[in-house]
Amino acid sequence: MSKIKPLLKHQSSIVSRIGIALGIIVTLALGTMIISYWLSERADSDALAINVAGSLRMQTFKVVMLSEQPSSTDFLAAREKLIQSWQHPVFSHMKTANPQLNLQFVQARQNWLQLDQQLKQLSASERFLRAQRQVNDIEVLVSTIQQDAEHKVRLLRIVQIFALFTTVFLAAVVLHWLRNRVEQPLSELTRAAHRIGQGDFTCRVEPQEKDELGVLAQTLNKMSDAIASMYGTLQKRVDAQTQALQISNTKLQFLYDMVRDLTIETVDRNRLDTIVQQLQQVVSVADIELCLLTEQGSRPYLQILPDNSHEECGRSSCGDCTSASDSGQMDNSGWVYRFQVQRETQHHGVLVVRTHSTESLSDWQLQLFRSVAGHIAIALSLKQEQEQSRRLVLMQERTVIARELHDSLAQALSYLKIQVTRLNKAIEKQRPELLQEITDELKQGLDSAYRQLRELLTTFRLKVDGGGVEAALQQAVTVLAEQSGMRFRIDYQLANIPLSPQEEIHLLQIVREASQNAVHHSKGSEVLVGLKQHPDKWIELCVEDNGIGIPDKAEKLNHYGLAIMQERSRQLHGELRVERRTEGGTGVYFRFYPEYLAQKVPA
Repeated sequence: MSKIKPLLKHQSSIVSRIGIALGIIVTLALGTMIISYWLSERADSDALAINVAGSLRMQTFKVVMLSEQPSSTDFLAAREKLIQSWQHPVFSHMKTANPQLNLQFVQARQNWLQLDQQLKQLSASERFLRAQRQVNDIEVLVSTIQQDAEHKVRLLRIVQIFALFTTVFLAAVVLHWLRNRVEQPLSELTRAAHRIGQGDFTCRVEPQEKDELGVLAQTLNKMSDAIASMYGTLQKRVDAQTQALQISNTKLQFLYDMVRDLTIETVDRNRLDTIVQQLQQVVSVADIELCLLTEQGSRPYLQILPDNSHEECGRSSCGDCTSASDSGQMDNSGWVYRFQVQRETQHHGVLVVRTHSTESLSDWQLQLFRSVAGHIAIALSLKQEQEQSRRLVLMQERTVIARELHDSLAQALSYLKIQVTRLNKAIEKQRPELLQEITDELKQGLDSAYRQLRELLTTFRLKVDGGGVEAALQQAVTVLAEQSGMRFRIDYQLANIPLSPQEEIHLLQIVREASQNAVHHSKGSEVLVGLKQHPDKWIELCVEDNGIGIPDKAEKLNHYGLAIMQERSRQLHGELRVERRTEGGTGVYFRFYPEYLAQKVPA
């Protein structure tokens, strides 16, 4: 309000106009009321004056008639009453109200006073004539009083009619002015406000007068312009944010698909070529080149080139590309960016991007190229680690096979070789009594070697398929039960615990070795294989039989089997115990902490 007042200081205010109009109407009404009150106040005693003046005629005749007996009490009373009527207060107001009326009253009263003094001297006929003239004067006075009263009433009516028509005229003028200067501008302002509320910021209101409504119209126009400007700016920001979100969504979807494909599928030329083609579509850059190098190589062993670009790089060395940063360089054809395909210190190659224009890549494009180069480096590193892990596993298995062949079949063949030497010497010395003994030992040795060969084949065919450890255990003990005739029971309680492939293989091998020892040496009828997890998170394997029990020097009986189990227990960082059971038989107990809880192993 304080800002609007200075603006309207030299302008016509609609509030002032309305105030003036209301002031005129109120003033007219007050003036009419005051004049009406004054006229009614003046006419208030006219009826009494007419009544009193009219009674003077009767009283005059009465006094004149009783004047024949001047000493009578009736005459004196009538004369006194007539004198009091002429002195009535109602006639005192006529002196200042109407000069003509006052003059007529004074003349009539003077005539009465003269008649009153001459009553005793006049004859009856003269008194009657003088009384008739006095009554005529009183008639004139009454008529004058009546005319004066009627004049006041007419004047009151004229004032009221004038006030009525003036008020109606002023009301019509004010209503017409309000219609043209208030109602119509307000209607236009209301329509403009509705249009602005519906989002039409182009509407304008032309101010008709320099008053409050004119100021409001100007302010509404400025507000509409400001809102239109703000809305346009906001719409641009929304469009920019929407475009940024679409780019982010496309980028994230591409990264998700790329990571999923690199994780699930093999990282080969076809997969990398697909990734480069998808990357070209996402960033709208056609010239993208991927070069992969070995760790010691100086030239790429794999080069993914765009479809319609230059030929393969003919450089003798890629040192300038692999050592360049990804900040970008400007050459004759445009910007060139080189993103290193590198994970930590392990370098796999470089991703080269050429724009062929003077415009550099945006921030999101640079981030996307860095992410793609990083994920490709991770996938290649994981592929190398997996290949190295498979090599290590293969070497470990070959070591185990070599050790088992050496401890079992190699010794049996050495024993057979010795028996063959003995057989040759017996033939040379012609000692037939030794031939049957040596032949029997050769047969036993061959049977033992054949049995050991079958056990080794069973071991080498041992695998964990989709059924998990429990199914593999069931399959292994089923084969041993068929070969030995012993009864095997499995108590498996690890349904909710994940085991790594290495843990599954080592557990199966330990179960196989312990079960074969029970089959060959326990002389029992039943073997129990149990797997469970203790409350302290340790996983425990037990293989128990009901045989004769382990001898004091078990290593001499089957030293290579125990050595194999010890070696596998060390691979899992566990503890292996082989002991005689108090109720009879032998128990092989192995416990270890699972790999998925390796970070929580108690000190």
